[in-house]
Amino acid sequence: MRSAALVSNQPHLEGLNFSGEAVARSYRELLVWQKAKALAVQTYRVTEQFPKNETYGLTSQTRRAAVSVASNIAEGQGRLTPGEFLHFLGQARGSLLELDTQVAIALDLTYLKPDQYEILDREIYQVLGLLNRLIESLRKGRSQPGSKP
Repeated sequence: MRSAALVSNQPHLEGLNFSGEAVARSYRELLVWQKAKALAVQTYRVTEQFPKNETYGLTSQTRRAAVSVASNIAEGQGRLTPGEFLHFLGQARGSLLELDTQVAIALDLTYLKPDQYEILDREIYQVLGLLNRLIESLRKGRSQPGSKP
């Protein structure tokens, strides 16, 4: 699956990129952004139950990491070159792995129930897979003759 699979079924596509794959006109059309945003919303909901003494600790860090994933995808898609987009996708990937770690810590501290953890873990790895495929697609496209750095 290439980036065409990472574009949602919405009808507004800009066209084809240098590799002949569908390109989203807006970050909102990227399936990876949609899933990352849903993950951020889910993260906010489950962290509401964290202890009040964690408001400025794990709760805040977890929420910021979750929001950062979708935000970096959006910011990167709005940049001018595939290289800039790749940079922000790398930032999103780092934030996602940070979130993964924080969710695991929350489970160990029993701030999350095992079923809540399983749902978040599944969503995190779904977003990670989509991000990895998009990154790989952009990297392959950059290695094509005549592509922009």
